[in-house]
Parts: sequence; structure tokens; C-alpha cells
Amino acid sequence: MDYVLDHMGIAVRSIDDALPFYLHVLNGSLEDRYTSDAPGVEVHVAVVRTADKVIELLEPTNKNSPMARFIKQRGKGVHHLAYRVDNLDAAIKEASKKGIRFLENTRRTNLRGRRLIYINPASTEGTLIELCDYIKS
Repeated sequence: MDYVLDHMGIAVRSIDDALPFYLHVLNGSLEDRYTSDAPGVEVHVAVVRTADKVIELLEPTNKNSPMARFIKQRGKGVHHLAYRVDNLDAAIKEASKKGIRFLENTRRTNLRGRRLIYINPASTEGTLIELCDYIKS
């Protein structure tokens, strides 16, 4: 199973305040901007592509969202690293056999067709890792 860095999720208080750095300093381009109101997600998302990476800026939609709680507890900055796999179901099965635990309530398909799940940070020494694949058209 190959794991390829897909994107980095960055927790921000305001996408509008954060975007100039990613667009004008890192010379990124804004590829997408949307809001996910799904329970347990509740974020505004800005997808920025730099020369070699994709960054998702994640702003809480309300003060009780998981992202708002994250920022309150840990501050702004890296929220998660996402690794793309060829087949999410196979990757979960393979990792589970190796003792990796997942946050089952995070398994979903986002608004852009990315299937994802987060690994329990207890299995990664504290780093939130997303595994994802993309629905084939």
C-alpha cells in the first residue's frame, strides 16, 4: 500500500486573514472554497495549491464546531496531514491488522468526493492523520 501526501489541513480563525500569506508569499493559487456544515465537521474550507503541495485552510463555522474546539485547545496551525491511498477500505483493513485504531465517527465522503477517515492520534504519537481516496467518476 502506497501512502502519498495529499494535503495539509491548517486550522485558522479567519480564512480571509490567512489567505494573503498562502497566495502572495507562497505564490499559491486558490483552487476551491466551500463550506461543510456536516455534523462533526462544520468548517469553511479554502483549498490552496502551491508549487508542490495542497493546503486546506480550515475555519470553524461556529464556536462549538470541532475546529473551534481544536483552536481553543491547541491553537492555530497544523490540524492534520492527509495521505492518499489507492483504496481507502483496503488501507483501513491493512492498518487495522497492524493495530492502528481509527476514529470511526470521522469516516465520510466530503462535498468534493474525497472518502476519508482519521486515524486515532493515540496510534500516531499524537498527530492527526487522515487517510483518503477519491471516488472515481
